[in-house]
Amino acid sequence: MRRLALIAVPYIWLLALFLIPFLIVIKISLSDTALAIPPYLPTLDLTEGWTGIKAFFSELDFDNFIFLTQDDLYWRAYLSSLQIAALATFLTLLVGYPIAYGMAMAPDEWRPTLMLLVILPFWTSFLIRVYSWMGILSNDGILNQFLFWLGLIDTPLVILNTNTAVYIGIVYTYLPFMILPIYATLEKMDGALLEAAEDLGCSRFTAFWLITIPLSKSGIIAGCFLVFIPTLGEFVIPSLLGGSQTLMIGKVLWEEFFNNRDWPVASAVAVILLLILIIPIILFQRNEQIQREREGG
Repeated sequence: MRRLALIAVPYIWLLALFLIPFLIVIKISLSDTALAIPPYLPTLDLTEGWTGIKAFFSELDFDNFIFLTQDDLYWRAYLSSLQIAALATFLTLLVGYPIAYGMAMAPDEWRPTLMLLVILPFWTSFLIRVYSWMGILSNDGILNQFLFWLGLIDTPLVILNTNTAVYIGIVYTYLPFMILPIYATLEKMDGALLEAAEDLGCSRFTAFWLITIPLSKSGIIAGCFLVFIPTLGEFVIPSLLGGSQTLMIGKVLWEEFFNNRDWPVASAVAVILLLILIIPIILFQRNEQIQREREGG
C-alpha cells in the first residue's frame, strides 16, 4: 500500500493538472464559437439527464480542425515555428556544449562557481531579461552605440523586430537548459577513456569525437528536448523581439484566444501543437526502449 500510495501521488497530479485540462481543451476544440459566456457551444447541462448528454455529444464536430487545413496561416505558422525552434535549438547546442565541456573539465573547486554563473539568470524575471534585450538590440541601444564608438558602423544595425533578435533571445533564455544536462553527463565521464584513446594513437579531436560525443549523447538529447519543446510554443520572445514578419504558432494562439475570442479554433491549434510535441517524444522513447532491449539481448 505504501508503494501504491507513493506511485499514486504523481499520477493524481498529472491527472488533475494535465489530463483533465487537456480533455477540456479537446472538448472546446470540438465546439462552435458563440456570443455567450463561455464563448462557445455546446455546454453540458446535467439537469436534462441522459437526453442532455446525448444532445451534448451530438453537437460536437471537427469543423475547427477542418478550418485549420483550409487557412494557410496556420500551417505556415506551424512550419515557421518548427523551423525557428529547430534552428534555435541547434544554435543553443553550438553555444552550450563548449560551455558544458569547459565546466566538466574545470578543476573541482571551480565547478560550483561555474554552475552558479549558469543558473544566475534564473534569479531575474524572465520578462525583465527579454525586455533588457530590447534595450540592447534597438537602433539606439547599447550594441549599436558600442559599435559606433568602435567606428565599425556608420548606420545603426537593424536587429530588433527581426528573426535574428528572436534567435538571440531564445538562445540566451534557454541556454542553461542545454548546458545543465550536458554537463551532468560529461561530469560522470571517465577521463581514463580519453587517455587510453590517445595512448592508442588518437588525436585529441578524434578522441573527443569518438568518445566524448557518444558518451554525452543522452545529455545532448535531453538538452535539445528541453529547448525545442518550449521554444516551439514560445510567445513572449517573438512578440517582444520579433517583428510583424515573425510568424510563430504561439502568437497565433494568443491572437485567437484574446483578440478574436475564438476559443474553439484556438483550442484546436493548441491540440495540434501538443500532438506535434508528443508524437516525436513517444517515437524517441520507443526507439530507446528497442535499443536497450537489443543491448540486453
